[in-house]
Amino acid sequence: MAENINPWDDDTETPRQKETSADKVVRFKRTTRGKNDGNGLLPAGGGKFAIAAVAALWLASGFYQVQTNEQGVVLRFGKYVESTGPGLHYHLPFPIESVTKVSMTQERSINLGVNEGSRGTSAVRAFTESHMLTGDENIVDINLTVVWRIKDAKDYLFSMRSPDQTVHVAAQSVLREIVGQSKMMPIISGDRGKVEEDTKTELQTVLDDFNSGIEIVRVKLQKADPPKQVVDAFNEVQRAKADMERYKNEAEAYRNEVVPNARGQASQILQSAEAYKEAVVNKAKGEAERFNSVYQAYKQGKEVTAKRLYLETMEKVMRNADKVIIDPSSKGAGVVPYLPLNSLK
Repeated sequence: MAENINPWDDDTETPRQKETSADKVVRFKRTTRGKNDGNGLLPAGGGKFAIAAVAALWLASGFYQVQTNEQGVVLRFGKYVESTGPGLHYHLPFPIESVTKVSMTQERSINLGVNEGSRGTSAVRAFTESHMLTGDENIVDINLTVVWRIKDAKDYLFSMRSPDQTVHVAAQSVLREIVGQSKMMPIISGDRGKVEEDTKTELQTVLDDFNSGIEIVRVKLQKADPPKQVVDAFNEVQRAKADMERYKNEAEAYRNEVVPNARGQASQILQSAEAYKEAVVNKAKGEAERFNSVYQAYKQGKEVTAKRLYLETMEKVMRNADKVIIDPSSKGAGVVPYLPLNSLK
């Protein structure tokens, strides 16, 4: 009886394993090149379609959309080409050109003199930033917030390596200059708005000189106090100044009350003196005119005028006398010597 041999025994090769290396190469080439061998492989020209599809996708990748709050910056091999506004645009696909979108309305902020870290160096830096010397040689502790946004994407991307750090350093420098030209009291309790406005204007000028492409939106003094080490003494001085102002106001009120009264009395005295002067002068003029008239009458009739003057003078002299003069010719005419003639007046 003949021995049955199983072609699938372990010591024999499977039909798949019997495929030679040459057959594998031919099959690989037909698969990649698209040659039709009648076994359902890719048809001839399929690779060209794939390449065309890939090229179309690559070209289509150049379309990009810029939002209303953004500005696009197109770079060609890393060099600036143009800036684009809101809308649909196209640039040569990567790696020839690329686009960077920058938000133009987003507000960014930095804080001066604020400890924003947990390390000791942050506290030291915050202390150094916040303490500034004023124009009257006092030290003030200031915290400042600067809010800014981008106004030119090209300058923002290519004029500065670190915009946040640039704004931080420029703001600190400008603030020290403004504080150094001001006195302590206006900064602490006076016109802070002037310090903020001057700082904003000067900081914008400095950033424009750098072509930073940054616009300062607002500057706000969050704190402006004397140093903690001398705050008690400073408050005592402030209370003394407040008392001084109170006493000064009270003195002003007293002066406003007394001075008008004194001026009124002085005006009254002056008016009385003027009236007395007018009266005395007019009286003197009247007496002088009366004397002149009497003199003229005396020149015309000396005896008559002299007698009239004598009688008028005696009348004035005897008007207030308590004596009763009796004519001697009436003696013995029934006049009682002890009659109280004074009471008869």
